[in-house]
Amino acid sequence: MRYTFRQLEVFVAVAQYESVSRAARALALSQSAASTALAELERQFDCQLLDRIGKRLKLNALGFQLLPKAVALLDRGEEIEELLRGQRGIGSLDVGATLTIGNYLATLLISDFLQQYPESRVRLQVRNTQLIIEGVVQHELDVGLIEGNCQEENVVLQPWVEDELVVFCSPEHPIANAGPLDMDRLLREDWIMREKGSGTRLTLEHAMRHRRGRFNILLELEHTEGIKRAVESGIGIGCVSRLAVRDAFRRGSLMPLETPELDLRRQFSFIWHRHKYLTTGMREFLRLCRQMTEGIERSDQIELPYVP
Repeated sequence: MRYTFRQLEVFVAVAQYESVSRAARALALSQSAASTALAELERQFDCQLLDRIGKRLKLNALGFQLLPKAVALLDRGEEIEELLRGQRGIGSLDVGATLTIGNYLATLLISDFLQQYPESRVRLQVRNTQLIIEGVVQHELDVGLIEGNCQEENVVLQPWVEDELVVFCSPEHPIANAGPLDMDRLLREDWIMREKGSGTRLTLEHAMRHRRGRFNILLELEHTEGIKRAVESGIGIGCVSRLAVRDAFRRGSLMPLETPELDLRRQFSFIWHRHKYLTTGMREFLRLCRQMTEGIERSDQIELPYVP
């Protein structure tokens, strides 16, 4: 072969960071060494893989074709190297999880994974749905755990377990014991809501898609716990996964509201790049995920450590 693994590593890093200098720092190389490796790869095959647009390097058509194949080859190479070294781990794993999954499920899954494979390395990124999808598309993440749907053609979406949102308020809120609430009443309330791009926000807006009128959004927050604290203070109502407020309902610090006209069901799903090589680590992590939800119909039925 006329190319080297180092050249492919540099190419993949430049494609991800859109910068030779940032790619070099990520690979612990000098900028000149990274630049030389990329230039040598292109010179050997008399081709161009990236175009310079302003200060950024963007993949061209050939680069887009090469990227998933290069990532897959590097993944396989890492497995071979660890096998030859006699390591008991199963490589590194970059996991992305949306906030509900990341805060309540992903850390437990990673803990179980590392107990079984203590020499492995796992990096977890907790972001909203759109950013996790982008991370998978750009090969920055091996696998994503998301809330809701994904329309990217280069991403495989595999259902995991059903989840359901719930509208809630503080026990002192005027509508705490109002019974079933219709759409008009809900739209008159002050809302503490997740930011645009989150699976929670998309599910709620989709449930209201046939209704005229807009939510009266008092506050937008990126974190579920922040929404819960704000609603507990009585300044508005919120909507998050039942999984996230299960313990608060048990304590009585928050109360569910009846919203019979809203279908707030959604799906937790796995995603990975369509051309991604499923490493042993990815397969084992997905197995643990499925094992956690075996026999479970909805996410809030999953047994978790109780938070008093």
